Amino acid sequence: MNEKFHRNDPMSDVISDDYRMLQMLHRFGITLGFGDQSVAETCRAAGVDVSTFLAIVNYVKDTTFAHVNELADEVQLPDLIRYLKNSHQYFVDYRLPHIRRQLIEAIDVSSGNRVAYLILRFYDEFANEVARHMEYENTHVHPHVEILLQGRLPATSFHAVVAQHADSHASIAKSITELKNIIIKYNPSNNNAQLLNDVLMDIFMTEEALQAHCRMEDTLFAECVQRLENEVRERMSDTPMPETDNVQPAEATEGGELSEREREIIVQVARGLSNKAIAEELFISVNTVMTHRRNISRKLQIHSAAGLAIYAIVNGLISLDDVKL
Repeated sequence: MNEKFHRNDPMSDVISDDYRMLQMLHRFGITLGFGDQSVAETCRAAGVDVSTFLAIVNYVKDTTFAHVNELADEVQLPDLIRYLKNSHQYFVDYRLPHIRRQLIEAIDVSSGNRVAYLILRFYDEFANEVARHMEYENTHVHPHVEILLQGRLPATSFHAVVAQHADSHASIAKSITELKNIIIKYNPSNNNAQLLNDVLMDIFMTEEALQAHCRMEDTLFAECVQRLENEVRERMSDTPMPETDNVQPAEATEGGELSEREREIIVQVARGLSNKAIAEELFISVNTVMTHRRNISRKLQIHSAAGLAIYAIVNGLISLDDVKL
């Protein structure tokens, strides 16, 4: 695995090291202009969970995708789902329409060239396929996970829900490969060569981005959801969870008094510790930490580490000097 990004690295170095991280920033709602701030400082200012941010950017950076289990320990599922939904919006509402406009300008379908028309038609079919797939994820896969996050077990298993989801990933990969080959082999002779080359470059980069997105859903996202589903199923069975803490799921509604353990978790989050570090500090499992954090989020309606840090300071759980910036 290549050298990973860390919370104290300058955010500008993250971008300079890998241009793909520009897309990551946008999907987290982080804008440029963060000066010399570290990853942790930039995330905190944007209300982004730094552990989840680092897990995702390090996942994309590591082309071997060999450390999924390790990275999954750091991910907050609500934050990952928001990231994936923002990715869907980026592809469907911006990236694919942008390429279509460039393609129309490059191949000039107004000239009556049938090959140019068929290339555009093939592209539209591909874009519609991507849009249908991402709509399925938004309306079927993510709501399934939302039920799990409420501590309830959906009627169908996650494996059954994503069966169509995984097949669609393979189909999208095949379609974009065919699209590239058609343009390379059969583009009309009356086109703007430089513009078409630029379009083709954009399609190659979009293919790379889509592949990374689909792999993330098939591996990192799937691992996080499967862990949660197993946890919920185990908690609902007669067999007790093999945890040092007896963690009970919170009600799906907001409100409720925090337990002593939950207040301890909030303090550790405010100190800037990862889920793994919190588990080691409190001598509990990572899964228990994640369960506590979900319960805390439901009770307080606060999902980011920055928000929990503010809550801890305002409520006297920790002093400002002890908060990790």
